[in-house]
Amino acid sequence: MSTDAIVLLKDDHKEMRRLFKAFQDAEEAPPSERQQLVRQIIEALTVHTYLENEVMYPEVRRLVPDVEEDVLESYEEHHVADVLCLELFTLAPDDERYNAKTTVLIESVLHHIQEEEEEWFPKVREALGRNQLQEIGERMIELRRKAPKTPTAPKALKKSLDAVTA
Repeated sequence: MSTDAIVLLKDDHKEMRRLFKAFQDAEEAPPSERQQLVRQIIEALTVHTYLENEVMYPEVRRLVPDVEEDVLESYEEHHVADVLCLELFTLAPDDERYNAKTTVLIESVLHHIQEEEEEWFPKVREALGRNQLQEIGERMIELRRKAPKTPTAPKALKKSLDAVTA
């Protein structure tokens, strides 16, 4: 298994694409089957965004200042995915918005993946050496064991919720 951070993230992307296709192919499946697929999608996305937010993005931001705007945009795209995952996690699979919300999540994540793989990763690979990407990857592998598997409210959402309930 490679420890290259970009290879690890691309492997996650492949798994997400597989899960997305399974969800799309299960259009006529019972709600419980679709819910099981959505739970798998949520877990994969929760772990993946955690690793990027905690390791990859901060390191790239520090080491490759030329991609600062890309990193900031990625953080925001993760925030949107986090909110959708949290909503889906609490939504009943027979809710009329369940499939639509999942489709919006899938479309958003596919857009994010495309930008990362076509624009961002090549810049990062060019700027960082193999050893740096392997060091980052090793930290991601270690952190994966501790990564949350279910969504929690993003910090900005928690602040908003706390203000409303205070």
